Amino acid sequence: MAEPPCKIKLLICGGGNGAHTLTGLASSRANVEVNVMSLFADEAERWRKTLGNDDFTVHFTEKDGSVTPIKSKPKIITNDPAQAVPGCNLIIFTVPAFAHEGYFKALAPYIEENAVVVGLPSQPGFQFQCVDLLGERGKKCAIVSFESLPWACRIMTFAREVKVLGAKDTLSAAIIMRKSKPQFEILPTIQYLLGPEPNLTQANNYLAINLLADATVHPPIMYGTWKDWDNKPMAEKPLFYQGLNEFCADLLSKVSYELMETAKAIEKECPVFDMKDVIHLHDWYKLNYKDSISDDSTLLSCMKSNKAYDGLVHPMKETDDGKFVPDFKYRYMAEDMPFGFIVFRGISQLAGVKTPAMDETIYWCQKIMGKEFLVDGELNGKDMNITRAPQRYNFKCIRDLVDLQ
Repeated sequence: MAEPPCKIKLLICGGGNGAHTLTGLASSRANVEVNVMSLFADEAERWRKTLGNDDFTVHFTEKDGSVTPIKSKPKIITNDPAQAVPGCNLIIFTVPAFAHEGYFKALAPYIEENAVVVGLPSQPGFQFQCVDLLGERGKKCAIVSFESLPWACRIMTFAREVKVLGAKDTLSAAIIMRKSKPQFEILPTIQYLLGPEPNLTQANNYLAINLLADATVHPPIMYGTWKDWDNKPMAEKPLFYQGLNEFCADLLSKVSYELMETAKAIEKECPVFDMKDVIHLHDWYKLNYKDSISDDSTLLSCMKSNKAYDGLVHPMKETDDGKFVPDFKYRYMAEDMPFGFIVFRGISQLAGVKTPAMDETIYWCQKIMGKEFLVDGELNGKDMNITRAPQRYNFKCIRDLVDLQ
């Protein structure tokens, strides 16, 4: 990991687990200056005052189980974009998708040309929102979209120390250069900030990343599990993945096939877009969890026998008498519908692909959420303005999406 040829002035957006980890790792690298900006309540002030003049510590768990302490300190921690943004040539978002809009609006007056804007992770529609909200200044900025966070990490003491429980082996990113001419090579520089793990690779294009996101899984499982619920509280929290039923698995498979058909339609319309990364969910599990799954014969068996899912339960709220009811306001629906499923559906609509399984899922979820996205088979509901579907940003056809590249 060679040191970049110029000074990296990094802005980290956020204050949670991912922001803590990236702050500590990046601040420890030579020739890197780190600013942190949190727009959430008084988080920046609490972080700044709690850390004071002390070092920040990342406890990094290595592959052999040993833990390496990494000490460092960012230059600035603030909620003021006028203080945080100017001069930064690399900007990394480590906040949930629902918070992205506020950060884009804060960046817009101050972002400089040739800056690199990164979603770590991005979540579907990140690119559309970035182009829309950064406006003219953003035309000379590169956009980088990662599929997930690089590590499993947890804050140990807010503002002072964070633990990395493990890093992923590999992590894929899509890069849209637009008219930018960054001062550094993008992926090698981000690799330098993160360290040797995970190994960063470049995806074929940004649409493939959009159609592969985690949000594929959660809404169909919520629908399949709770569609016939009798509204009676449950004695225990049901398992989320390992409690999967046949209906859920079949629905997930159908949604996955619809996304694959969308990918094929995009590639047929624009052969320059290689969409081979968009594979069936069953194949995705066999590739990504091969050491954790004991029975990979079907999608259902993959999810039920996946050790990585041991003990993971449905999001539930406890009742006064100690029983449980589903939490339909949890991110599996509140975030994964407007910033995931509706984006998939929007891309499929532009590609001319019929999506009965997606539609069935959306109609149930939007009713439970009290929202309206899909009406009579078209994405023109009154709540489309809270989504990141391409229709919200006036994309009319697949060629419009390709031209973004």
